[in-house]
Amino acid sequence: MAEISLAIPEKDLRNIFGEFDSHVKILENTLGVDFVLRGDEVKLEGDGEKLDKAQKVFNELYELSKRGHDITDSDVSYALSLDSTQTTDEHPLVTLDSDIICHTVSGKPVKPKTLGQKEYVDTIRKRMITFGVGPAGTGKTYLAMAIGITAFMHEEVERIILTRPAIEAGEKLGFLPGDLQSKIDPYLRPLYDALYQIMGAETFQRNMEKGAIEVAPLAYMRGRTLDNAFIILDEAQNTTPAQMKMFLTRIGFGSRAVITGDATQKDLAPGTQSGLDVALRVLRRVDEIGVVKLTGADVVRHPLVQKIVKAYEEYENKAKTGRKRKERR
Repeated sequence: MAEISLAIPEKDLRNIFGEFDSHVKILENTLGVDFVLRGDEVKLEGDGEKLDKAQKVFNELYELSKRGHDITDSDVSYALSLDSTQTTDEHPLVTLDSDIICHTVSGKPVKPKTLGQKEYVDTIRKRMITFGVGPAGTGKTYLAMAIGITAFMHEEVERIILTRPAIEAGEKLGFLPGDLQSKIDPYLRPLYDALYQIMGAETFQRNMEKGAIEVAPLAYMRGRTLDNAFIILDEAQNTTPAQMKMFLTRIGFGSRAVITGDATQKDLAPGTQSGLDVALRVLRRVDEIGVVKLTGADVVRHPLVQKIVKAYEEYENKAKTGRKRKERR
């Protein structure tokens, strides 16, 4: 068994070790390496590659801590999951931590937390149209919203337009109380929530009244040309091919659009093609359009959500393999 000694300031050690050594326990259980703390020195004890990996992860967390970042369980888990083949960046977590898109009204920085999210953010900044595809919890809508609000605040666009298809998922719109807007609002609630958090309710209401921010179901986009706007189409897996074509042909001069969706969570009628699936096939060779596919590794909710997403991905892949075998027979 080999060992490595690292001299780390006490305040950073407390941050890296976590409350009741919770972070170090994750490292020890995952890597099979022991961490022994003596004053401001930490000793890593283990074998070969495991020890090298432990040192690399620990140094990465130290670099984060030096920047004043409060280390979380998610940071530790993501540092462990990083593969050297994924990036040539010496300190990828530090690079992510330094890319602040904006701040929420409470002062919390909004930034990408995984390499997949970083690619997504960079693509939105570079391309006129970006497709962000991936499971729940990967930040597709929230990050797009943050970039859109930042562009609006910097007067790069004149307005923000947020839309999603009002597809009934098991419950009929007609059974909901109130007028049409009241019936549609529950479908748009996640968009409102993100706006309130990043922009603040007062600023949002003021811009909404001026028409600078519009939150509407996709059907309301027909017949319009959307110039100088940042447009987000959310839950795009629930569009039909005709709706998707209609939306894409609304985009005008000076506008940017982000289309987000999760191909595994469709609420369309059985046998109905998804507009998102068709668009990704039809537009795959158009250079000005960016496509970023996020995975379970980019889920930044509770670690249990990552496990749920991974379990479903494995289950669905097995089901696909089984269907292909049946078809070959």
